[in-house]
Amino acid sequence: MVDGREPSFAVIVPMYNEEAGARAAVEAIGAVLRGMDAPCRLIVVDDGSRDATGSILAALAPAWPEMQVHTHAANRGYGAALRTGVTQAARMGFTYALFMDSDLTNHPWDIPRFLIAMREGHDVIKAARYAKGGRVSGVPARRVWISRLGNAVARLLLRLPLSDPTNGFRAVRVELLMRLRLTETRFALIVEELYQLKFLTRSFAEIPVTLTERAAGRRPTSFRYRPRVFYDYLKYPLKGFLGIRPRL
Repeated sequence: MVDGREPSFAVIVPMYNEEAGARAAVEAIGAVLRGMDAPCRLIVVDDGSRDATGSILAALAPAWPEMQVHTHAANRGYGAALRTGVTQAARMGFTYALFMDSDLTNHPWDIPRFLIAMREGHDVIKAARYAKGGRVSGVPARRVWISRLGNAVARLLLRLPLSDPTNGFRAVRVELLMRLRLTETRFALIVEELYQLKFLTRSFAEIPVTLTERAAGRRPTSFRYRPRVFYDYLKYPLKGFLGIRPRL
């Protein structure tokens, strides 16, 4: 258990069939965590990978005692993987859960900036591509403009001080996450989470970051812009706009 008097955090990283990038992710994140002056840990959730991801993580474990690996026997989705990580973070007494993807499109060197915001007492801390100082590099223009439009609509409806509400690189107090009743299994969980947090806290912070494209050779992202995706993402901001409170 960690000492709860100072902010502490677990970095939670879901992986599914990430054999091409698992080692790079663990080594990059682990190197940053080793330099932190706060209690922290890396929790990797292998969400039913069918490739060599599990064996790669097992081989890395002796060199990275800061890492815990939790394995789902079958693929249960992004939402379930994050819930597994949060449950473990709560058991270990961490103050915050910091979520990031394994593809390193958000760089671990931004993790210390999250700790600054944690020490300032913010409950929800979001990385922001579209805030002043943030940017997107190497991502196709079509994806960027769709993302910008979607975030603008979500921000208008949620009425929160966030320029990039759909960004999945974020940190949230574990005690708040444990109060949520999240149902989404895919990436819409990010907005479902924020919709529920809207009614629990008013303490938000943003950290400008640079988002890059996935490196060559990595498994392509499973995220696709489809009509169902727009519905899944925007139904929660619309509920927030209408004042429909979640059942917490």
